[in-house]
Amino acid sequence: MTSIRIPAAADFHVHLRDGTMMETVVPTIRQGGASLAYVMPNLVPPISSVQQALDYHSRLQALDPSVTFLMTLYLSPEITPEVIAEAAATGKIAGVKSYPKGVTTNSDAGVVDYASFYPVFAAMEEHDLVLNLHGECPSNSTTSLLNDAETFQPATSSTTTILNAEESFLPTLLDLHSRFPKLRIVLEHCTTAAAIAAVKQCGPTVAATITAHHLYLTIDNVAGNPHCFCKPVAKLPSDRAALMAAATSGDPKFFLGTDSAPHPKNKKIGTANAAAGVFTQPYAVSYIATAFDRVGKMDAVRAFVAEFGRAFYKTVEKGWESAEDVTKDAIELKKEPGVKVVDEFGQGEGVVVPFMAGETVWSVTWL
Repeated sequence: MTSIRIPAAADFHVHLRDGTMMETVVPTIRQGGASLAYVMPNLVPPISSVQQALDYHSRLQALDPSVTFLMTLYLSPEITPEVIAEAAATGKIAGVKSYPKGVTTNSDAGVVDYASFYPVFAAMEEHDLVLNLHGECPSNSTTSLLNDAETFQPATSSTTTILNAEESFLPTLLDLHSRFPKLRIVLEHCTTAAAIAAVKQCGPTVAATITAHHLYLTIDNVAGNPHCFCKPVAKLPSDRAALMAAATSGDPKFFLGTDSAPHPKNKKIGTANAAAGVFTQPYAVSYIATAFDRVGKMDAVRAFVAEFGRAFYKTVEKGWESAEDVTKDAIELKKEPGVKVVDEFGQGEGVVVPFMAGETVWSVTWL
């Protein structure tokens, strides 16, 4: 198969930032083949009120009214059952994102104790909002190297690192699903075979997103290239194989969420601590098509990028009569001629480097 026509993609995990960076990346959503973007709330300050989410939605729509933006709230003490009811009534806020405190970009206000949010989760169950989980336990990655060198011992008793942080979180996923079986939960950006197995173990209200870049990367790539560094980090070749198998399996529990996360180039290189995030938005579907083509699974692209996510989120976009009517906004993917990933987007200090810069991937054309 060298070309295929499919409905426009729906990307159920995107970081669009704010200000100048937002102005740079929002126009790339449709370039990447998507007509729907599920927007993460970890701005500074985080989106923790309904009005903040609606204001953010307005800024995004002003930049590209042809994209459907679904908003999220940042799980924090400001989120109460009353806020959940208010959010659900807007029709524009579809979920609440949970970040464990300190695990990734702008997560300093994240969760320390899930039990304190049980009333919020019950309200989400009642109003049918989705709980999006950044599935990692905090690690010791910020521990002083000097202290470790002096004692030759970990500075704390925790054995969690960036390599097992996701697997360490999986009991929390299973516990939340057990307590709130009707709550729709998405385990975001899976990186391990263990995460895939845990999601399969759960009932139909639990699903997972898989990014484009995690279908390519292993920990070796991350070690050599800060533009491949994200949270959670890519893991072993066997984990990558499990992600590919899940993404191409036709199992509706697994669908596209790119976790495209732009950072200025000067925050990725030439700095003591590279910012966590891989920028994939402008070539989102191209990366997926190229990866699926390599394993002979082009027939699985449509469901993974356009159908399964929309079904789980129960979305009906502008101009569509039903969730199944997904042919009015379509794209064509072609292997030849492909498209070369550009070296940079943006200008000045806002320049951001896309994933696989300089590589040739499948092309996307809007019909």
